[in-house]
Amino acid sequence: MAEAGVDAQETPQVRFGQELRRSRRAKRWSQAETASRLGYSGAHISYVENGRRSPTRSLAVKADEVFGTGQRFYELWRRFSRAALLEGFAEFADAEARCRRLRTVGLIIVPGLFQTPAYARALAQAAVRRGAITSAEADERTDYLALRQEILHQKNPPALHAVIEEGVLLRPIGGPQVMAEQLQHLEDLAERPNVTVQIAPFSIGENLSFTLPVVLLNLPDHTVVGYAESTARGHLERSRAAVAGWESDYDQLLVEALPKAASQAMIRRARKEFQA
Repeated sequence: MAEAGVDAQETPQVRFGQELRRSRRAKRWSQAETASRLGYSGAHISYVENGRRSPTRSLAVKADEVFGTGQRFYELWRRFSRAALLEGFAEFADAEARCRRLRTVGLIIVPGLFQTPAYARALAQAAVRRGAITSAEADERTDYLALRQEILHQKNPPALHAVIEEGVLLRPIGGPQVMAEQLQHLEDLAERPNVTVQIAPFSIGENLSFTLPVVLLNLPDHTVVGYAESTARGHLERSRAAVAGWESDYDQLLVEALPKAASQAMIRRARKEFQA
């Protein structure tokens, strides 16, 4: 298959394609032979090499295996994934990966680290249907979330605390089965010694101290940063005064939220409603 010229713009997607072409030529493999070794079609490999199709995590991992390149393609894929994120989110994700304590407020949807793959896919596919992102970008979002969630499986994972508004438990993201699985997952996570999940019931009314989802991160150097986002961008807040205000609001929310056992009971009741 003929190879079109690569756009000179050095985007992460283009760099991935250039590295794939360079590695293939170094092996003296044709696109068809490379495609066969990687488990893709020749057309797919051509599109990726020319920067016309987004690389996926699975392709990156397979390319590192086939070419013996360690994690070179995987790291290029990570750069691409981060470039496609909401402005400011990559900086937050770096801090999240290093944090020793994470506190989060979930107002509309289950916070990312607590989402199941099916729940995350339902959200991403809804964005595709709205025309907000492409199908490839939806795949990258879910792949990148899985990468972030590896923090849950570390030998010494951070302490996680989530306050989730009651409406999140009732909003049928992905349909009854997806929601039942998601709520079971919340129950299971809350059983871990490093994880606490509390529900902010409707009855707290105007005492719900946040109008936007926020995250507070305690970093290894003992600093605390906050993260919030709008529909346009995310912002990592480092101002000690601003973060202290968020921490105060979070502490007030803990007073209003249900205790852990009562929260688990509410999650369980919601799950049973979706299973009915």
